[in-house]
Amino acid sequence: MAQDRIVIVNGVRTPFVRARTVFQKMPPSALGGVVLRETVACSDIDPTLIEETYFGIVSAPPEGSNISREALFDSGLPPTIAATTVNRYCASAAEAVAGVAAKILSGQIEIGMAGGVESISSVRALFSQEATDYFQDLMRAKTPGQKIGMVGNFKAGYLAPHAPGIKEPTTGLTMGQSADLMAREFKVGREDQDRFAMESHHKAAAAWEKGFFKSHVVPVATPDGKVVDRDTDIRADSGMEKLGSLRPVFYKDGTITAGNASPLTDGASACLLMKESKARELGLKILGAVRGYAAAAVDIKKEPLLIGPAYAMPKALKQAGISWNQIDLFEFHEAFAAQVLATFTAVESAQWAKEKLGASQAIGQVDRSKVNVNGGSIPLGHPFGATGVRVILQALHELRARKKNLGLISICAAGGIGAVMIVEAMD
Repeated sequence: MAQDRIVIVNGVRTPFVRARTVFQKMPPSALGGVVLRETVACSDIDPTLIEETYFGIVSAPPEGSNISREALFDSGLPPTIAATTVNRYCASAAEAVAGVAAKILSGQIEIGMAGGVESISSVRALFSQEATDYFQDLMRAKTPGQKIGMVGNFKAGYLAPHAPGIKEPTTGLTMGQSADLMAREFKVGREDQDRFAMESHHKAAAAWEKGFFKSHVVPVATPDGKVVDRDTDIRADSGMEKLGSLRPVFYKDGTITAGNASPLTDGASACLLMKESKARELGLKILGAVRGYAAAAVDIKKEPLLIGPAYAMPKALKQAGISWNQIDLFEFHEAFAAQVLATFTAVESAQWAKEKLGASQAIGQVDRSKVNVNGGSIPLGHPFGATGVRVILQALHELRARKKNLGLISICAAGGIGAVMIVEAMD
């Protein structure tokens, strides 16, 4: 008997926009509500059949930190749908998909939704622990005398905020610093990074022009009356001269610039999952199936922070029961051009495979004509919690357009984590 596969029936994402621009007044719950609502509308399913939602976010708001639940309320879908929020950094939405798939596979639920959201515009400044303790004690003071005494202990420094940052608490390095060091270790030069970024912009611009993204990007109406229907960071005229003129961001002698790294972004994505038999029973069209998923992690004090996907790839391929050469399309999350190119080097190195994986041969050779054919995170943007479903949808729609079968999705994440998913397009 053939396996009853876990399938993705449909899915959508918002346009991805530069942080603190057109989505600035939309909290993550509002963006998440859009994609939940639109995914159901596009799938032509009775929403009362949906049992759970899993949603990823990295920078959850202090109020309503279970963003999956808050997005559900905002969506207008039945409030009886249970909701869970997950955080696997940049792989959060992919982990949400894997979590819902596992629940369906185990028989706990029949139908679920997964996705993610990030609103960098909504991330708030933090205050020191000393300041937090002071204000909490002030709030607990009961008598006027106690309050006056507390006011006398106030220090002006308490009002100095700590600007939000993307730092590893273990190493103290930012993601960009870690990526710059990774580029040095794998000997990835500035020119190669800039060329990769330029080509990604050109591919994303061409994909929009030919209408590819209209299959799964939905317009969003903002509170100030604007309708946003397209990603905002794509530069069709991106060129090597302009990219080459940009200064390194993280080290004076570094190679990572604002041009070859993904921008800070607001956006959301979601998809609908169930078993193939359930989709057929309901008469729903199927986009594709989840064939395999694996995560891996490295000791970030000893290895590059963003090399995790290279460790996860053999595990995901084995789980899916396929070889590297069977992959028709690759979607690599482009946190930085340096990270993608360094991962290519690891994948193609027999020495790296022997030393790190104990394998007798390299993972495979990367056919770059099959990589990010419609652009990646550098031009499209990277809302941390939403990127995982973005790459899944992009892979499945392109596989169907090409009448091809299998796609590999690679996502690096903070904390030394890598996530890899194998998806299969279906009719």
